[in-house]
Amino acid sequence: MTTDLPGPSQESVRPLLRPGARIFVAGHRGLVGSAVVRRLNDAGHEVITRDRDRLDLRDTARTGAFLREVRPDAVVLAAAKVGGIMANSTYPVQFLEDNLRIQLSVVAGAHAAGVERLLFLGSSCIYPRRAPQPIPESALLTGPLEPTNEAYALAKIAGIVQIRSYRRQYGASYISAMPTNLYGPGDNFDLETSHVLPALIRRFHEARRDGSPAVTLWGSGSPRREFLHVDDLAAACLLLLERYDGEDPVNIGCGEDLTIRELARTISEVTGYQGTVEWDAAKPDGTPRKLLDVSLLTSLGFTPRIALRDGIARTYAWWLEQTAAQV
Repeated sequence: MTTDLPGPSQESVRPLLRPGARIFVAGHRGLVGSAVVRRLNDAGHEVITRDRDRLDLRDTARTGAFLREVRPDAVVLAAAKVGGIMANSTYPVQFLEDNLRIQLSVVAGAHAAGVERLLFLGSSCIYPRRAPQPIPESALLTGPLEPTNEAYALAKIAGIVQIRSYRRQYGASYISAMPTNLYGPGDNFDLETSHVLPALIRRFHEARRDGSPAVTLWGSGSPRREFLHVDDLAAACLLLLERYDGEDPVNIGCGEDLTIRELARTISEVTGYQGTVEWDAAKPDGTPRKLLDVSLLTSLGFTPRIALRDGIARTYAWWLEQTAAQV
């Protein structure tokens, strides 16, 4: 694996990210983008955003014109069409094509506008279904993908190759990172399109509210997953912009996992649900295990700060505030 970490002499000549940099965050209203905006603002950077109704990132011409106009010092590409197993299985065309269009528009537009730094955010689903555990960055393209999210994964793999190609052909200081399963304020709680953790929060909350004696969940509960609070992810993104300049993607995670059954038990306790949990084994489990090797990120100085149970409690409280405000 090639990792080109900048030495002290490089940093003294050209800092990877100068103080008070102007940074465009693509996808600033999403789970990841909103957390990145918070972290960059706290660090004293000038954050640039555009709402979707003003700029469709799938539109190459308009995206390129926008980037040439504002000329940011850096771009964080957090915009993406995302969802859980059901959404990926139902809309594979949109998960493939929308993400490809966004990536092509933003990266090519940033290069044409002379943007010096760019961070592309992918997903841990890029790795093979049967990848070694924990998954090293070198596992990319070494085996078949998980069929339930193949279209999304292929789009993200294309983004990694795009970043690598801009580095090799143009010497661009562009990097990519692969976050594990994320959660936190700003998450999607729609049961049709959400990921597993917010979906479980909503399912158990509504079961407690309605007095349901049992909750039936998809699969066997045996797959293992790693979860990282989105504020920890945002801290890792800033760290990478400041310290990393290699062509290989960097895994972002906490280095620990648990079974979906254990996750469900924790969420049921946090939400106060006291009924029983049943499992529908006829529904798909997805990848058996997905734990990232985060040794590279750790070597750069990253340590997650938000424990899972505490993060779930914070996320549940945030969602309750949002739902109360909508009544």
